[in-house]
Order: sequence, then structure tokens, then C-alpha cells
Amino acid sequence: MMKAVVCEQPGTLSLVTRSPPVRQTDEVLVRIRCVGLCGTDYHIYEGNQPYLAYPRVMGHELAGEVVEAPAGSALRSGQTITINPYLPCGTCRACHRGRPNCCCNIQVLGVHRDGGMVELLSVPEDAVIDATGLTLEQAAMVEFLSIGAHAVARSGARKGDRVLVAGAGPIGIATALFARMNGATVTLTDLRDARLAYAASRLGFTDTVRGGEGAAELLRARSDGEMFDIVFDATGHIGAMSSNLSYVAHSGTFVLVGVAKGDLVYADPEFHKRETTLLASRNALRADFDRVIAAIRSGDIPDAALYTHGFDAVDMPTRLPRLIAEADHVLKAIARF
Repeated sequence: MMKAVVCEQPGTLSLVTRSPPVRQTDEVLVRIRCVGLCGTDYHIYEGNQPYLAYPRVMGHELAGEVVEAPAGSALRSGQTITINPYLPCGTCRACHRGRPNCCCNIQVLGVHRDGGMVELLSVPEDAVIDATGLTLEQAAMVEFLSIGAHAVARSGARKGDRVLVAGAGPIGIATALFARMNGATVTLTDLRDARLAYAASRLGFTDTVRGGEGAAELLRARSDGEMFDIVFDATGHIGAMSSNLSYVAHSGTFVLVGVAKGDLVYADPEFHKRETTLLASRNALRADFDRVIAAIRSGDIPDAALYTHGFDAVDMPTRLPRLIAEADHVLKAIARF
């Protein structure tokens, strides 16, 4: 038997025992060692995730060790790996166009199907990514960083661009890191002073503006009155996603990274006069995972400053509500099996 953490319904987490998975011939059996927590997990717990049915084993930011792989696989027992949790169908239009991250029939571990908050997990070999040279904690951070890397790749951000990232949580920070790596000048905005202070003191994002009243005037002043070439919305808040169009410069790009329930409505004159490019960014591609792993290996990612909370997975039922309550001071929490 193995341990698993199950979200039975919004607000209810249970530590249970269940039978371990049976590895299929094209799958890899993985011993899960670390599980990163992100906004999706918090939203599942709070009942605000639009793509989910309960009960659900959460967990899609995963790191572990290979237990058993298919015959002839390059993977070896004991190898440190991370997992691409976006399992595509391989047959739809998006998959055929090389965009499995937005597959029509996608199954995301921990959302559409049970995820990695378990001791053992069996996944398709294609989903297993070598993370040799990374610590298990670093490997557990690859997925959330890949979300930011993918958003930046979608945007085409480059040297000289003025970039605004709205939302200084994990995904916003990941986006800001890769925009900065691409040479853009990055401004961060958030409603939480503690998050902006942490981003400035520990991650070097010193150009910050507190959201809310007066923010538009400050942002206009920071951008010579022209606003920003690229605005990334990583708030996951429908109100912010609706209003942040006003920060996009004429000829600029607006990238929606966060997901929220509800309808987005924009005034067409405001949208049109900018000749706005509107992009959604969903999940990540294998190339994004590879870029993140290379950046961690090279030291370009300040991973020690990203990892703020760690605890044993068996304590998840009591720790998760506390993490939500202390959200202003949590960047990346990782549960250990």
C-alpha cells in the first residue's frame, strides 16, 4: 500500500492509503519525492478550479526517482526526473500542429486525472524528463517555471521591451525571470506589499508598483507616458484581467497567463486603437521544460530564493490551509514524500 493525499471536496483533504499503480508497458513507475504547490492546488482546495471534478489527488509540480522503465528505455533506476503533467491525446488538431500543451482532450495530472501527491505514480514515458544534476527540490520547481518560460516565448519578449507583469505570485515571478533573461526591462505590480518587497529584496525586481488606486499614474510615469510593450497578467483574477488592458502600449501585446472563471469583456475602442495583440498562454511545451532545466543548471534561476516553505506530505491536510492563510509570504511551498 502507499500513502496519498486526496481532496475529497472543497475544504477537505484526507491522508489515505491505496494500492500502488500497476505500470503499463509504455509507462515509467516513479517514486515521488517532492511535490510543489501552486495556485491551481489552492484553487482546487477552495473550490475555484474551473476544470476539475472531486474527489481528486492533486499535484502536478513533481520530482522523483525512476523505479522501473520500459524495456530499452534510456531511463535508469534511481534517476532524478521531473514530469511533464500535460498528457495530450496526440491525435487532435493542436497535437498535430505541435501544440500538445493546448490539446483538445488534454489530461493534466492533478486536475483532470489524479496527480502526484502519492508515493508512487505511473506515467507515460514521454512525460518523464531527465533532471540529472538538479536537487529534488529544484526538479519540483521546473513545471511552474516552465509556465513562465512558455508565456515569455509566446510573447516574443526581447531586449529593449518594456514589460509589465501583473501578479507577483509564483507564475508571475517565473514570467518576470524569463522576460528579464530575454533582455526586457521588467516592472512588477501586485496588491500585496509583502510579495513586491520579497521580489525586490530577494529576486532583484526593484521596479515595483502596488496595484489599486493610483497605480495607473505611477505606471504611466515609469513608462514615459506610453505604458508597456508587453503586459503579462498572472493574477488569475477576472477583474484584473479585464482592467489590465489599459496598461498595454499602442502596438503592444497582452498575454493572459492566469486562468479565472467568468467572461472577459473589453471596450472595443480601447482594444482596437492599440492594435492590440491578445494572447492566451496555457501550460508549457517540452522545449520550455528543457530551457528551465538548463537555466537552473547554469545558475540563472535563483531557486534558493524561490523555495520558501517545505514540509512532509503527510502533514498536507493541516499545512495547506495555513499556506493559503499566509499567502502573502509564500512563494513556493514543496511537500516531501
